[in-house]
Amino acid sequence: MNSENARMPALFIGHGNPMNAIENTEFSDKWKSLGETLPKPKAIVCISAHWETYGTAVTAMPHPKTIHDFGGFPQSLFDVEYPAPGDSELANEIIRKMGKIPIAPDLNWGLDHGCWSILCRMYPQADIPVVQLSLDRNSPPSVHYALGKELTFLREEGVLIIGSGNIVHNLRRVEWHNPGASEWAETANEKIKELIVSGDYSSLIDYQQLGREVQMAIPTAEHYLPLLYILALQEADEEVSFFNDNIVMGSLSMTSVMIQ
Repeated sequence: MNSENARMPALFIGHGNPMNAIENTEFSDKWKSLGETLPKPKAIVCISAHWETYGTAVTAMPHPKTIHDFGGFPQSLFDVEYPAPGDSELANEIIRKMGKIPIAPDLNWGLDHGCWSILCRMYPQADIPVVQLSLDRNSPPSVHYALGKELTFLREEGVLIIGSGNIVHNLRRVEWHNPGASEWAETANEKIKELIVSGDYSSLIDYQQLGREVQMAIPTAEHYLPLLYILALQEADEEVSFFNDNIVMGSLSMTSVMIQ
């Protein structure tokens, strides 16, 4: 971030296995590197695949709890706490400025693993205020994209916006002994990357028309929709880059996107 452009980057991060929170992997190493090299944000807004609601909500409590929304993992993962403060003023600013789409304050949720598993590696001190924005189950992809557009003002205020999900996310087709990609997953991931690079975001919004492989990659929308929020934030003078661009277990893409 320099004097000519004080705009914060925006990130879509493939979060993958929650164990990335406590294991040193190529993915968690990159998250750590991002935390060390990006400008330190004033606050973080996270759109996670793991918070779906009816209507849109934003966390507004002063001390969000760490939510361990998974099962079958070692106790050491359940022991992780991420005690970042909330930011009720930021939540209220989002509610006030997002006039086209009503947003409700939430005092019950907290930070789910789509959020904290990344942030505990990026900002392990947990000293940056964090709020989460939920995914409205009833809204089509076009509305999620439009909502992302409405968040643009935050970047000029030093707020880091993170979308957390996975471009390819089909747990029913996981191949536990396959460290790489299935052919269909590779095809889907590459097709979506090509559309991102070309700026064809209308096709990405209408992703269900992109063919069989993409339909297999996105059997349900919640892990894909956070990507649309981040793409919506791109300004005309910004470029897109990829990191952690790998597929694991056959059907889980860690491919991540930076807008800067």
